[in-house]
Order: sequence, then structure tokens, then C-alpha cells
Amino acid sequence: MKYSKLLMISVCVSCLLSACAGDKKEPENVEELYNKAYTQLEDTSYKKAAKSFEQVELEYPYSKWAVKAKLMSAYAYYKDNAYDDAIISLDRFIQFHPGNKDIAYAYYLKALCYYNQITGVEKDQSITAKALDALNNVVMRFPDTDYAKDARAKIDLTLDHLAGKEMDVGRYYLKQKNYLSALNRFSEVVTKYQTTSHIEEALYRQVEIYSIMGLNDEAGKSAQVLIYNYPDSQWSKSAKELVAKK
Repeated sequence: MKYSKLLMISVCVSCLLSACAGDKKEPENVEELYNKAYTQLEDTSYKKAAKSFEQVELEYPYSKWAVKAKLMSAYAYYKDNAYDDAIISLDRFIQFHPGNKDIAYAYYLKALCYYNQITGVEKDQSITAKALDALNNVVMRFPDTDYAKDARAKIDLTLDHLAGKEMDVGRYYLKQKNYLSALNRFSEVVTKYQTTSHIEEALYRQVEIYSIMGLNDEAGKSAQVLIYNYPDSQWSKSAKELVAKK
């Protein structure tokens, strides 16, 4: 009797174990796991997709899918606006796969991660400087690609943004009558950001500050540059009127 009870208990345990084993999913192979991650990406489940792509790389590091997954995880993080995570993934891809056919895209995507974080000129512009460096890197390394073409357009906007920051700070100093600090900011725009939309005002502000400081020769020189290059500008008209008063 004791034996039969023990036998029954043993059989029950075996059945439970068998049932558990039957319910357990078979481990995914690398292609299935990659496809699952891609489906999550298409479904806009970007965070899940990024983790699944990372799982591909972790569990199958020597497969052809691992390299693709490394870049795709970065893209998923980018789509999720998790730019810091995306940049980390991209840096790893660039470091370990410099000869990959998608390397230009990796550099471009990294630049976009910085570019998309650019804030208003009233805030710190360190991220804008990083965006400019990354965009220039794309143009320098892959000059004949569509990525470089788009990067050049974004460089113009980024430069305009950086110039705008200098102008914003310069106007603040001018309002505070800190003329030398203001002049330094406007001169920075004249020297480094000549192709931006802020150049005309920057030249005029030089004329204005030089006039306030009694440096009439310098004011005249800045006015000449402004009027010669932008004869129909409202800033040129104002500069003429200002110089004529001296």
C-alpha cells in the first residue's frame, strides 16, 4: 500500500514535469528573434525592438544577424528619442565595423541624434556644437553620398543656430551697456558665421558699438563692409544714418 502511494506520487510528479515541458516555448533561433525585433519596430514598439535587437547580438554574437542587429538597435533607440542609447550603440558599430557597407549611415544617424536635440538659442548650445562636428564628419568621410548632401543642408541651419546664440548674448550685453563683451560676440559672428542670416545685423552692431565707444574709423570700416555687401539691407540704411551723425 505504501509502495503504491509512492508510485502514484511519482507518476503525478512526472506528469506535472511533462506538462511544464510541453508548455515551455522552444528557444527562438537567430532569424526568428531578428524578425520578431523587426516586427516590433514596424509596430512602433521601439523600446521593445531595441531590446530584442540587442538580444540577437548578445545570444548570437558571431552570426551575420548580430552586425545588422547592432545597427538596428541604434535605429530603434533613435526612433524612441533615446538618443544617448542610440549614440552608444552607433559608437560600438562604428568602432567594430568600420568597413561595413552601412558605415556611412551609422555616422549620419549619429549626427541626427545630436541634431534632433538642438534647443532654442536661449539655452546652452553644446549639443549644437556636437551636431556640427558630427555633420561635418559625414561630409568629410562620405562626400559623394546622399547623407552628405543632407548633412550640408543641416550644417547651414546649425551654423545659423550657433550664430543666433552669439547674437542673443551680444544683444544682452549691449542692453547692459557692457560694450566690449557685446562687441566680442558680434565680431565672432562676423568672423565665423559669415554665411548665416545674422551677418548683416552683426556688422551693424559693430558700427553701433564702435560709434558709442568713439571709435569712428572702425565704425566707418564696418559700415563700408556692410553697405558694400548688402547695399539694399535695412541694416545698411541704419548704418549710413549712424555714421553720418559722426
